[in-house]
Amino acid sequence: MNTGFGIYDEIVDRQKPIAVVGLGYVGLPIAIAFSNKIDVIGYDINRQKIKDYQNGIDVTGDIGDVMIKDCSVDFTSDAEKLNGVPFFIVAVPTPIQSGNVPDLGYVQSASRMIAKKLSKGAIVVYESTVYPGVTEEICIPILEAESGLTCGVDFKVGYSPERINPGDKVHRLENIVKIVSGIDDDTVEIIAKLYEMIIGAGVYRAESIKVAEAAKVIENAQRDINIAFMNELSMLFNNMGINTKAVLEAASTKWNFLDFSPGLVGGHCIGIDPYYLTYKAEDTGYRSKIILAGRHINDGMGKYIAQQIIKILVRKKQNLENARIGFLGLTYKEDCSDIRNTKVTDIIHELKEYGITPLVVDPLADREEVYKEHDIELSSMNSLKNLNAVVVAVPHHQFAKMDVFDFEKLYGSDQIKIMIDIKGIYKKLDFENNGFYYWSL
Repeated sequence: MNTGFGIYDEIVDRQKPIAVVGLGYVGLPIAIAFSNKIDVIGYDINRQKIKDYQNGIDVTGDIGDVMIKDCSVDFTSDAEKLNGVPFFIVAVPTPIQSGNVPDLGYVQSASRMIAKKLSKGAIVVYESTVYPGVTEEICIPILEAESGLTCGVDFKVGYSPERINPGDKVHRLENIVKIVSGIDDDTVEIIAKLYEMIIGAGVYRAESIKVAEAAKVIENAQRDINIAFMNELSMLFNNMGINTKAVLEAASTKWNFLDFSPGLVGGHCIGIDPYYLTYKAEDTGYRSKIILAGRHINDGMGKYIAQQIIKILVRKKQNLENARIGFLGLTYKEDCSDIRNTKVTDIIHELKEYGITPLVVDPLADREEVYKEHDIELSSMNSLKNLNAVVVAVPHHQFAKMDVFDFEKLYGSDQIKIMIDIKGIYKKLDFENNGFYYWSL
């Protein structure tokens, strides 16, 4: 078997390429970053996605067409190109199934595919978020069974959790410390040396694969719990007639007060990863208390917000049957085109239970994907007229820069102007001083 450092030399000297399997929000930037230093094969089973990348089109909306066009990644959906590849990075999705059970289907499928292409001396690194134990207890057995090779003897395995934050222009791949781990010290070092080529912030060598897996899921579980606390405070203060944002601004004057805000928690990380941890916890005989409580609160926020909107409409004597409500934003977070696990749809579906079908505008979301996934027809800004209420659900930059006078144009001339600013990004007094009824979490 070649030593890991022999593989490193082959890769750095461009004698052999590495392969990134899975080219979504995680895999694509990794592939592009490495392609500036070494030869990279970017593999994905989605042929249309590969065709778009080959034509210089960024389907994620996070990298930009220019970087796709200028990169040297060999984009392909042909698994035959992976023959003889010495280093694989697996960055496929890990969603949850009905009942909040982890869905490891993509990871297992990728492992089976790679196993068929696995050669002696190769290293496989998983980046997909999983619960502690998945790499060694599920992935390695698949690799061994399908390849006929023995892990630790014929090939090596590591884990390096992704920390990419889609839509974030400040915290990028290269300036976020990368956690690396492997089945032995040599594996850790080769993985670390390769990632150090593209990670300016450096790498952190975790003491084991399970430690690295656990570190990833608790990062998002911690954030989930803190947001859940803010959401619970918001519901409490709403009952007390207190402005939550004002409370948080006052409390944040203390140096050690944590900077979190209430809001919807969706997406493919924070809203999902805690379930991976609680699933494993139950497997060991421990039932989570705090983590599941936080998930329960955050999963219920869409319905809660919808009910508050209904109450406001009723109090303002608006006819629910004819109520026109405009939504600004549908994606799971601001300045991001990803609609996976967006919780804005929870508000919309709850409003439909009351006979209200809102008009939804989101310039970043893909119209066809939204209709296919959520049965929602996206509207244009020009269609937002004579509204009873505006819900700023996702404050994309172009929405955040709107002022009170921009919003006034969206209502009927004789309408009560109801403004639902979910994340509280605007100044409440600006709206109230101009005759709006303003509400936020």
